[in-house]
Amino acid sequence: MTSASISNSNLKGALCATVAAMCFSLNDVGIKFLSDTYALHQIVFYRSLIGILTFALIIMPISGGLKTMRTRLLHWHLARGLCVVAANSFLFLGLASLPIADAVAIFFVSPLVIAVFSVIFLGEHVGPRRWAAIAIGLLGVLIMVKPGTSAFQIAAILPAISATLYALMHIIARRIGGTESAGTMTFWILVSFMTVSATVGLAIGDGRYASGAPEVLTFLLRAWAPLDPADIPIFVMLGTSGIIGGFLISQAYRIAEAAFAAPFEYVSMPMAVIWGVVVFGTFPGVSTWVGIALILGSGLAMIYLETRRRPAPRPDTKVYSNT
Repeated sequence: MTSASISNSNLKGALCATVAAMCFSLNDVGIKFLSDTYALHQIVFYRSLIGILTFALIIMPISGGLKTMRTRLLHWHLARGLCVVAANSFLFLGLASLPIADAVAIFFVSPLVIAVFSVIFLGEHVGPRRWAAIAIGLLGVLIMVKPGTSAFQIAAILPAISATLYALMHIIARRIGGTESAGTMTFWILVSFMTVSATVGLAIGDGRYASGAPEVLTFLLRAWAPLDPADIPIFVMLGTSGIIGGFLISQAYRIAEAAFAAPFEYVSMPMAVIWGVVVFGTFPGVSTWVGIALILGSGLAMIYLETRRRPAPRPDTKVYSNT
């Protein structure tokens, strides 16, 4: 690929990642809003049902119809699906226990992990300045998590675990993106969510394990609750924004360099602060602001470094389709 075509793909990927991050921000606020009433697997199940309808009506027609469901790389799709299901579970458990801005800020170590994984698994180049930016971002996470202090919460680890799984999911998307469309990747993510949430609901949906469970696990182990009609619009929002965001983020990492696309997801961070203040009445403390500044600054530095210097593609660089 030429430098011009790589830049063009990266710009398209950045736009997809930005819009996807906005969709996921809506998901975060919706999940946190419902977390006091419904079990996590119940919310995911209803969200997936609405997501399948949205996929069938909007994404499937523009992605090639029924052939969107066909793949020769089922094992990779299932691995990616398990990663995203686990990543969402850890993040949503964190959202239920932490202020939304704190949970989202800790989660956004993911672009830094993606940069590390892109070197390990994809052979992409990360120079010394980008390594320095990664280290600064990780310092921001440590400031927010406060390990070894009385302010430390187990729940603060959950978004960090989610970020690692999320990064692995996108590395898989980058690896298979040359032959698999964003629509195909989105479909198998939906299948994973539906299968896991239904299975967990059948296994523990009666709430028998909720009694005496640690507070951080209450959201996961709670019994399924009757659906309040007033909450239906929120579930619709979760299903539609989740599936559109999932499609766009798959497209972003399919066509763009992973380390370049990842920082554009940081648009979720200021949105999380706004949601926290407006919807939940929580305002970030000093350590949260310091952590946000370091994490956000490291991501923006990586974007700046990418635009200043782009190495010529290696002769063995894989060709990724933009369609």
